[in-house]
Amino acid sequence: MKNNHSTPKKVVTFGEVMMRLTTKNFQRFSQAGEYVSTFGGSEANVAISLANFGVPTEFVTRLPDNALGHACVASLRALGLGTEGIVYGGHRMGLYFLEQGAAFRNSNVVYDRADSAFATLRPGMIDWEEVFRDAGWFHWSGIAAALSPEGAEACREALEVAHRMGLTISCDLNFRKKLWNYGRTAAEVMMPLVEYSDVLFGAEPEYKEIMGIQPVGFKATHKDDSSFTTDLPRFEAFTREVARRVPQCRHIFLELRHSITSNHNLLAAVLLADGMFHHTGIYDITHEVDRVGAGDAFVGGLIYGLLAYPNDAQCALDFALAASTLKNTVYGDFNLVSADEVENLMRGTLI
Repeated sequence: MKNNHSTPKKVVTFGEVMMRLTTKNFQRFSQAGEYVSTFGGSEANVAISLANFGVPTEFVTRLPDNALGHACVASLRALGLGTEGIVYGGHRMGLYFLEQGAAFRNSNVVYDRADSAFATLRPGMIDWEEVFRDAGWFHWSGIAAALSPEGAEACREALEVAHRMGLTISCDLNFRKKLWNYGRTAAEVMMPLVEYSDVLFGAEPEYKEIMGIQPVGFKATHKDDSSFTTDLPRFEAFTREVARRVPQCRHIFLELRHSITSNHNLLAAVLLADGMFHHTGIYDITHEVDRVGAGDAFVGGLIYGLLAYPNDAQCALDFALAASTLKNTVYGDFNLVSADEVENLMRGTLI
């Protein structure tokens, strides 16, 4: 692996950051007398991965101008993010409550983000030309478009400016059924926005919701499971169908996860890059700590990989999967690992 050590232009990510409140010791909500408080949110998670990998990164959001909003910004800055593009307004920070799954019990998430500072964001509140002035990449996700019609229009505003200014644009489909509540389907809203994408991320069910493409199904039960190899032609056909529907997109990434139990998961990934199909091996995670943010770790890993290994899509994909695998071992939303740790895992070295 040869790393490109030239400093890339800034990556800008855009979305809501929330306070996460997690029950202690895998308790159910009905048992919880206290919660562990951290911050998290998909696009902030991506930005922190990139900052940990040494990429100059700015996170753009809207937060309330109060002590919680400022505490959140201080936390993001401490982790290396640029925060100059954050605007203030609204009355409250979004929250989400997490009951972590164990063995055969799934995790449960309850959102409390209606009328949050970000959910009441409107077009015109962010000076995108200034935000993108020294940037080379813009990343957003479907969550920002799901919260309100005005949020979707703010995404369109950002995409139009990023496209006009020549930035690479990446999108994580990030379909969250609980969030689409304003009378339009995810497919109606997302497809016109997805068309701006140079890089597209998602899991099979998300592509189904947005594009109607039937999943292949990742069924591996161990790291040497031959069913993955057998199904690779079908996964390739899946990514080529996405490419047909989003012709501008150069990189189409498909995250694959099979959950044996809440704490035992198998991960793999495929990538269609400039018409060439690539796939990883399988990681078998038998003692998962926290899967929240693992998909965002994929995204951050691949953005870094495409920047660091611009002529080696396979290496970029392998880096992304290793980064996501490590995130499953880290508590909280943020993937607090270094590029060296990820590369060690790629080489099969324990860290």
